[in-house]
This record gives sequence, structure tokens and C-alpha cells, in this order.
Amino acid sequence: MSVRIGTSLIGPGQPVYVIGEIGLNHNGDVEIAKRLIDVAVESGAQAVKFQKRTPEIATPEHMRDVERETPWGTMTYLDYRYRVEFGEAEYLEIASYAMRAGVDWFASPWDVPSVEFLERLDVVAHKVASASLTDLDLLDALAATGKPIILSTGMSTIEEIDRAVDRLGTDRLVLMHATSSYPMPVEEANLRMIDTLHRRYPGVPIGYSGHERGLQISLAAVALGAVAVERHITLDRAMWGSDQAASLEPQGFEHLVRDIRIIGDAMGDGVKRVFPGEEAPRAKLRRVPA
Repeated sequence: MSVRIGTSLIGPGQPVYVIGEIGLNHNGDVEIAKRLIDVAVESGAQAVKFQKRTPEIATPEHMRDVERETPWGTMTYLDYRYRVEFGEAEYLEIASYAMRAGVDWFASPWDVPSVEFLERLDVVAHKVASASLTDLDLLDALAATGKPIILSTGMSTIEEIDRAVDRLGTDRLVLMHATSSYPMPVEEANLRMIDTLHRRYPGVPIGYSGHERGLQISLAAVALGAVAVERHITLDRAMWGSDQAASLEPQGFEHLVRDIRIIGDAMGDGVKRVFPGEEAPRAKLRRVPA
């Protein structure tokens, strides 16, 4: 089964759907967000993703008054969340920019009002962050939109994933294997979960959302059958922000998309045949004809 997002089909036999996760790596600056959209487009990705929160709802109570050092001085965690959050004017500018660039854009809403906010902007899909997988009110609101849903499965038990899938339904669902460590140690990748999810949820496209350093694990995920790949992107890993270190810089993201496309071309159809490039060696080297 394939799921359509924008002009792309996500599923077996389709080009891998590559998402550049901008998240909060824009640090509250629309111009940085636009430059990151450019990075995704120039690399050949089909989508960019942001995060949308209503800070007074989405910020955990025990974190609100915790002080944090930021580029704008010392502030509470709640004030920081307000500082980096885009409002309607900024997202309208982002939506227009992404549309002109020819790339899908959507976001991970972290609360029900954020779902309503994104629906007013008519996003093509919604993404459920791993941290929100157990938020049943949020899942219900997302299911009610009728839009395609991409669900990340990090920091979750298989029983929690079952409940979320049951809540969302499988008609327009894409599941993303993920491990929510930032950056993710290699030994926590657990890429065999891609096959586990394939077998547990037949017909649901399975992708990979990575938080590792480097490209190898994401490329291995594609070779193991992931039909979508999401990676955080940044202009510079040395920039301030909690996700920057686990992000890919422009050249790294470009190489990732390039190598994903090479793997896609190399997978073939599994039917054994003699290829044109083999005909001359076959005639020259095979001593005993069939």
C-alpha cells in the first residue's frame, strides 16, 4: 500500500521520500528557515518538516521555570519556547516559500491547538513526534483531519505503538522506526525493527527517522526496506540548539539524498536476468555454453 503526500507516493516501489527535518534549528529566525528549505530542495529532498507548539500547553509543568542559557540571555524554558516559536505570519511566509521552491512542508504538532493552527494553513500531512505517540487526544485530533499521518516510534514500547496505530488507523499512515537518542549511539539503531514493523503492520509503509551522526545507518535503513527517511538538517552543527549536533550539514544531507537515490536504482526487481553489460564477458569467458 502507498500513501500520497503532496505529489509523492510513499511505499514499496516508489522513490524514497526524504524529509529534511528543520525542527527548531531555525532558532526562531525565518531567514534561517528559508535557507534550510533551500538546502533540502538543492539536495533533492521532497519535504521539509517543522515543529509547532502552543508553549503554555506543550511545555511540561516541571520544565517551565527551569532557567536556560540561550543566545538571547538567561531565560526560563517556557520563555525560550515562546522565543523560538513561529506564529501565523512566519508560517505563511514559510508556506509560500516552500510552495515556490516545489517542496512539501508540514510540522509535528505537539498539542491540539497546534493541529488546528496547521490545518488553517492547509498542510499536506502531519507528523507525530515520538514524544507525542501516547497523547491520545492529539492522535484523535490528527485522525479527524483526514490528512496523511507520519508516526515516529522512538522512546515507545510495541504496545504503545499498537495503541497509537489503532487510534490513527492505517489507511493514510506511515510508520517511522526511530530511536530518540540525540545523537544516537550506533548500538541503539536496532534497524531490524524495520522488518518487525513491516510484519506487524502489513500494508503500512515503514520509514526511518534518524538522529545519528553520519550517513551509514540511514543508508542501511533504505537497503533494509525503509521507504521514507527523515534527518535533521542544519546550516552548521556548531550553531546553538539541542538538535544541531545530531543534524546533517548541507553537504552531508546532499550526499545522503544522492546515495539514497543510488541505492534505489541498485535494488532492482529481484528477477534474475543477463544484463546487457554481461553479454560481452559471457561470450568471452564462458567456456561451456548452456
